[in-house]
Amino acid sequence: MENAGNGDLCLFIEPYGEDFYLKPGEVFTVAPEAEGIAVWFSTLIWEGGITVWPYEDGDPTKIVLEYTVTDDNGTRLECGHQRPPEPAGSDLAELG
Repeated sequence: MENAGNGDLCLFIEPYGEDFYLKPGEVFTVAPEAEGIAVWFSTLIWEGGITVWPYEDGDPTKIVLEYTVTDDNGTRLECGHQRPPEPAGSDLAELG
């Protein structure tokens, strides 16, 4: 995934709902943990982000549950990478 826009872009990966934020110009790669799996992605584009469902061989009954997300240097990223802070006064910010 490459963010060719001017603002941050959320990459949201199902089925776990993990989120990774790409700054303009950044490239992230989503790949299966296990080698030899052909992964196809079901993609939903929404304002500010992309949601992907990784499937083995495009079969929606074979969801890829173990995957990695890396940046263009090959660094493995964790869920919440570059997630913006919650706005002050929001319910989530108060839970802290």
